[in-house]
Amino acid sequence: MRGIAAILFLVLMSGCSAKNFAPVVDIYGQDARQRKVTSGTHHVREGETLYSIAWRYGWDYRELAKANRIPAPYTIYPGQRISLALASSSATAPVTSSKPSSASKPAPAAKPSPAVKPAPKPSSTASPAPSSGTPVAGPVTWRWPASGSVVERFSNASSGRKGIAISGRHNSPVVAAADGRVVYRGSGLTGYGNLLIIKHSERWLSAYAHNDKMLVKEGDTVKAGQQVATMGSSGTFRTQLHFEIRKDGKPVDPMQYLPKQ
Repeated sequence: MRGIAAILFLVLMSGCSAKNFAPVVDIYGQDARQRKVTSGTHHVREGETLYSIAWRYGWDYRELAKANRIPAPYTIYPGQRISLALASSSATAPVTSSKPSSASKPAPAAKPSPAVKPAPKPSSTASPAPSSGTPVAGPVTWRWPASGSVVERFSNASSGRKGIAISGRHNSPVVAAADGRVVYRGSGLTGYGNLLIIKHSERWLSAYAHNDKMLVKEGDTVKAGQQVATMGSSGTFRTQLHFEIRKDGKPVDPMQYLPKQ
């Protein structure tokens, strides 16, 4: 018994001294990224959209696009560097000549290149052209995204949940909380598991996390009440739906907008 106890003690001690700590989950507000990050850059990975990057760093996607001079429909590319600095002038470095410029004599105009290289393959087109089924202005009418009890509520505290947690059975329906368009489908945001983000208007987005199966793809137009996923436990410890609403990039309490049960 003493030998076994000694082995267990050594294992525990080595685990504590290791630097492979579990990543801090974003949705509980324990990561500084819940507050808007205004320095550094993000390198775009395959499958990311401008919406998911803005969500990760607490930005309004329109602000982030403007800061990086990315026009609609906000197409980004793997390997592209997205500036998180507030000043749009620093977001995109100006193209400079290899020779120093002269104040008294303007530089000659560059000759057109004889061949144009094809554009790199986009990581994702974050927002297709607007369709008639997608609202772009006006108020949003919300409905509950799932049946079940609210087991955790929104909190503005630094360590609080930035949405609500709804309990339910595995594979029970998850539905769109309002009309909109899917702008992200993936599992690239730490702590969210299988995640859908739906754009409802220029100001409003909603997120549906920990899904098991996701039944829609990026670019799909969805109607309020349409099933978009099944409830699961991806990225968390129990079957639940983590639901967020963001207005102009900022998390708001969904209970203030959802109808009373």
